[in-house]
Amino acid sequence: MARSPRHAEHHVVERLGWLRAAVLGANDGILSTASLIIGVATAHGTRASILVAGVSGLVAGAMSMAAGEYVSVSSQADSERADIARERTELSTNPDGEQRELAGIYVKRGLDATLARQVAEQLMAHDALGAHSRDELGISAATAARPIQAALASAAAFAVGAALPLGMALATPTGFVPWTVAVGSLVSLTVLGVVGAKAGGAGMLKAAIRVTFWGALAMAITAGIGAVFGTHV
Repeated sequence: MARSPRHAEHHVVERLGWLRAAVLGANDGILSTASLIIGVATAHGTRASILVAGVSGLVAGAMSMAAGEYVSVSSQADSERADIARERTELSTNPDGEQRELAGIYVKRGLDATLARQVAEQLMAHDALGAHSRDELGISAATAARPIQAALASAAAFAVGAALPLGMALATPTGFVPWTVAVGSLVSLTVLGVVGAKAGGAGMLKAAIRVTFWGALAMAITAGIGAVFGTHV
């Protein structure tokens, strides 16, 4: 008898953690560095001052993203560990009650009471803590918090994103820097929004419009500030 081909499935949830951090980091890198450069350039800053501002923004932003992401995701990981520890204690002190609780979860998901009890009993016999972590707490290997991975992804993505407007500024005559950086960065933000939405399985048009609108608004505001306070840096 011929074997049927294996059915392979690929789910977005498995990469949501690093994908969110990478997209957020690249978006912030482009937007914050472009806005900083445009603000300095419209204030009649020299090429040297634009370079210093851009490089400083890149380094400081990457470190800030890494630190912020690490602290945030570490807090999530601490909460997950605390919940799992409480669940382990409850399983050791009241296994029957925990089995009834798990069966109740399956009943709410559509199983009849008898089958729910059988499923809960067999799953707990195999891996009680894993079953409760997954089905009661919503914690699994695919969604567990990974602080170091998130921090590195954010820092690297920010640096790559920030390098785009910085490179545009260095390759453009000083007088044209605001326009070149603004247009190039908006195009980059749009592409990033589309790529991030496609990788995450979301609507691409909505994501592109959202990121482009807020990017244009941020750069317009910093350009206005630079023009109003148009002094040499």
